[in-house]
Order: sequence, then C-alpha cells, then structure tokens
Amino acid sequence: MVMKKQILAIEDVYVPVKRRQTLDRQKVETLAESMMEKGQEAPILVRADGQRFVLVEGLHRLEACRALGETSVPAYLVQARKH
Repeated sequence: MVMKKQILAIEDVYVPVKRRQTLDRQKVETLAESMMEKGQEAPILVRADGQRFVLVEGLHRLEACRALGETSVPAYLVQARKH
C-alpha cells in the first residue's frame, strides 16, 4: 500500500488525551530547532475520523510545527485501528 502525503491544517488534527500525556516539551523545542534548519523530514501519521483526522504517530513533530507558528503539517493518511 502506497501512502500519499497530504498537507493538513493543524487545527484539523485531533490528538487523543492518552497520546497528549506523553508530550515532552524539551523534545518539541529540539525538534522545532531542527525543523528551522532542515525542514520537517518525516510527515506525521493520521487516520480519518469523520471530518477530522486523529493523530496516530508524530505528536512531537505536530507540536513543533505548532510552536513554529505553522498552520499546516505534512501527513500520511493511514488505515489504523482505533486504540
């Protein structure tokens, strides 16, 4: 299965509460600095859920984009089971 990269609005990506609890601010800062130099190297992974997208993988990348003032984020849409 080939995944197609899409650009999504950050506000359309829902982060489950359980996933949000694993956020490490230091990691976000480090990633944001790296993104300023090299850009985002790996898209986040999301699954469709009605009108929104649910984050599957890439919390720190998503938050680093948000910290940099981005309004969109590159993402791969995957078929993932609900946790």
